[in-house]
This record gives sequence, C-alpha cells and structure tokens, in this order.
Amino acid sequence: MKYLVVAKWEFLEKVKSKAFIISLILMPVIMVVFGLLPGLLASKPDDKTITIGVLDETGKIVTPLSKRLDEKYRLPDGRPNYLIRDLTEPLPADEQRARALKMVVEKKVEGYFLIPATAYDSGKVEYRAENVGNFRVSERLARTIEEVIVEHRLQTQGINAEQVRKLMKGIDVRSIKISEKGEEKESGFLETFFSAYIAVMMLMFLVLTSGQLLIRSVVEEKSNRVIEVLLSSCSARDVMIGKILGLSGLGLFQMFIWGMIGLGIGLQTGASLFAIENLALSFVYLILGYLLYSAIFVAAGSPVTTEQEAQQITSYVSLFLVFPIVLAMPAMQNPDALFLRILSYVPLLTPAFMIMRIPIQMPPLWEILATIALLVVSCVFMMWVAGKIFRTAILIYGKRPSLGELVRWLRAA
Repeated sequence: MKYLVVAKWEFLEKVKSKAFIISLILMPVIMVVFGLLPGLLASKPDDKTITIGVLDETGKIVTPLSKRLDEKYRLPDGRPNYLIRDLTEPLPADEQRARALKMVVEKKVEGYFLIPATAYDSGKVEYRAENVGNFRVSERLARTIEEVIVEHRLQTQGINAEQVRKLMKGIDVRSIKISEKGEEKESGFLETFFSAYIAVMMLMFLVLTSGQLLIRSVVEEKSNRVIEVLLSSCSARDVMIGKILGLSGLGLFQMFIWGMIGLGIGLQTGASLFAIENLALSFVYLILGYLLYSAIFVAAGSPVTTEQEAQQITSYVSLFLVFPIVLAMPAMQNPDALFLRILSYVPLLTPAFMIMRIPIQMPPLWEILATIALLVVSCVFMMWVAGKIFRTAILIYGKRPSLGELVRWLRAA
C-alpha cells in the first residue's frame, strides 16, 4: 500500500502550496467575472439619451416612430432613451445622404436610418453608423420601424392596426421538462444549458489544473533526481498510482469547494442553474474521464524533461476538452443528433459529450451503460500503457524517446 503514502504526500504538499490556495479563491472569481460580467454589462440600461437620425424618404415614418420609441423606451430617470432627429430636407437624395453622413462623423447623431421611398413594399431599411456593433440600438429601432411599417400596411388594407396590436400581444411560455418516467418539472433554458455547460467546464478545469500539476510534478522530480530516491523505497507502479490518486484527490477537493460556493450562492439568490437529479451520473462520467486523461498525462509526460515540453503536451490534450464546448449550442438544440451520438463513443470525448447530453435529454439506458463500459475499458487500457511507459521513461534523461522506442517498451514484459 505504498502508493497510498505517495498519494498522501502529493496531496498534502500541493494543498498547502500558495499557488493552490490562490487558485482556489481566484478561479471562482475569474469564472464569475467572465461568466456574469458580460451579461450584466450588456443588460445595463443606458444613462443618457441617444440621438438617432432618420432620413425618411417616405415622409410618413418619422413622427409615429418617434412617438412609439418615446412610449417604449425610457431611461431610469424618466427621460427618453432615444431622440429621433429628422434629417430629411428638400434636397436631392445624394446631398441628403452626404449631409447625414457628415452629422454622423461630427458626432451630432449616433447613426442614422435610411428609409427609402419603397420601404412599405420592400421592407428594406439601412442603418449607418460608426459603431454598428451596438446591437441594442439597431435591434430596438429596427423592430420599432417594422411595427410602424406593418401598421401602415394594415391601415391601407382597412384593418384596425390598434386592435391587431392588442390581439397580437406577447405570451409567456413556461418550459416543462418531461422525464422518461412521465414526471414533469419546470425547467428553463438557463437551467438546462448551465447543467450541461458547467459540468463540462468542471471536467475541463479539473483535467487542466490537475493534469498540469501531474506532468510538472514528474518533470520536477526527474530534473531534481528526487524520483530516484522515491524508486529506491517503492516501485514505479506505486509512484504512478500514488501521484494519480493524490492529485485526483486534490482536484476533487477543489471541485468540492467550488461546488459548495456555487450551492451557497444558489441558495442565497434562489437561482437554479444545475439539475441536482443528474449530478450522480454526471459525477461518474467526470471521474472516469479524469482517470482516463490522467493516464494519458502520465504516459505522455513521463518521457519529457522540460517545462516547455510539458506545456505543449497539456495544450494538445486540452483540445479534446475544448471541442465539446464548441458544440454546446448544437447539442442543446438536438442532443440526439447522429454526429453527437457517434462522438459520444470516442473515449476522449465520451465524458464531455455524455455530461452535456444527460441534463438536456437523458440518453437510453443501454447507451449510458455502453459508454460507461467503454470508459472503464479505456481507463484500464490507458493505465496499463501509462504504467509500461512510466516504468522505463521515468529514469531516462536527455533525449526524448522516439515513437518506436515507446512501442518497444509496451511490448516488453
């Protein structure tokens, strides 16, 4: 049981380090800042009135548009959010547009909408500004212009536009998730999305942080010749297993602390961003996935001798964890898609994709059992490979072994 002694030593040495304590506190702060701050800034109301020009070649849209905007959008202090400035003058079209362009350049207006004379029929409107990335302005005004044009079309057809607007008043739709047992539970987009997204992010952080520590620990002990002292008192297998268990415990301890922080915030705010009923199954995939990646890190990191090589290996392996995050939205829309089901049987991608699919739409039982069995077999095989490579590579210094040499090590008894 010497590997337990190695595991305990690895855990205690790393958990007392300043780097771990700082990351334990700093990482949740970074996640909150990067996850919530953009949304808070995007939803923050304007603090001053924005002047928008309108070049209305129909001569009929500016007045109802200004009135509608004044009714719909107000600043917190009660002032109008948008002020419409009519740029239409009895001038040739080219001169009018040049004048409007000059006002944008001189900052007299934020931008201007060009409403051609054919807008009622074509429905085509242009927005010109120095900053066309302000989606709030362009989207709000475009939607309001559309309402004005649609109302005019209705009136020309003898239809009461005001009555139609009342009849077409928006509705509030509640999302109810139905389980395979027929049970119903209210579940919105945020809870479903974050249940999948947060679990995948946790797996990525766990693998990256602990995986880097694992490789760096091996490289540091090789360079300091500490590994030779360790091998004098226990076998290479005990050292390898001890390192994996110790750093796995460190990563899980880190995840536990972050999970408690998240749970506390959720209880205080009443936010429900994670489906608790899926936690146990997601945890199984998370652990199996971590063990698989740990074995890969050991196998790939044992032959390296420098920090630079270790970082390269970490970055290459991490690409397999980033890939599922890129497909998060397609998975939300169709978790049963054939390409997602196929990718779920690629061992390096299995944990992330299954963790992502479970809270969205629970896969069939046979698929869950098959993917878990695949991960178990992959973990056992990769641990065997890692053990073979670690036993020989841990005492090799200088030149990194070639692929042919690694194959010979695996064939050796």
